[in-house]
Amino acid sequence: MCMVIFAPLFAIFAFATCGGYSGGLRLSVDCVNKTESNLSIDIAFAYPFRLHQVSFEVPTCEGKGRQRLALIGDSSSSAEFFVTVAVFAFLYSLAATVVYIFFQNKYRENNRGPLIDFIVTVVFSFLWLVGSSAWAKGLSDVKVATDPKEVLLLMSACKQPSNKCMVVHSPVMSSLNTSVVFGFLNFILWAGNIWFVFKETGWHSSGQRYLSDPMEKHSSSYNQGGYNQDSYGSGSGYSQQASLGTASEEFGQQSSGPTSFTNQI
Repeated sequence: MCMVIFAPLFAIFAFATCGGYSGGLRLSVDCVNKTESNLSIDIAFAYPFRLHQVSFEVPTCEGKGRQRLALIGDSSSSAEFFVTVAVFAFLYSLAATVVYIFFQNKYRENNRGPLIDFIVTVVFSFLWLVGSSAWAKGLSDVKVATDPKEVLLLMSACKQPSNKCMVVHSPVMSSLNTSVVFGFLNFILWAGNIWFVFKETGWHSSGQRYLSDPMEKHSSSYNQGGYNQDSYGSGSGYSQQASLGTASEEFGQQSSGPTSFTNQI
């Protein structure tokens, strides 16, 4: 039940906080010649974080020339993979919720439904782990590439001590940090649900039967062994009594011989 409730919500938070992100930073370059200065250099970037395509112009502080620069890095592959996993996990969670609520009888008719559910749960657990790890590394690269101090190092004007380069404001990464947290929470949720889905499959029930059959055979063989031992004891006692009676009769017949001979004399 926890899977049905939390899986769609966690998936929504994961792809919304990552796929819907847009941020930016602002820098200022104060040249010796004030007419060449630019005190508001805005650099905007957003999902899917193809930072090498984000370009901006800065003053060179050498006349009216402008220098065109671009951010460094490309984290689009990890970000898009993370969002794709989140979207498909959300869709499958909705479909599974509908099946659990409205088609529970058909789900339990045979082993096919639980088996498919088990395999898909294992696959999504693995995808969440890989996607969250990859996106955590991609987010680290995005933070380095959009660090205002690192961007200032790209400007030739900022390498001259006479010019003043400052950071007006830095990008806010709180929503991206939240997306990574929800990614690993999704992994924990899906991985924890593997055992509960496995219990619905025929593999779990067949394993229980395999464990119970040797115990039943052992107990039945023990009962049969006790019965045979009792019957053997009673049979051997009877045969011993019968052989004892026969021996006594033969002994009586042999001892009666001399008595009759005396009587004849």
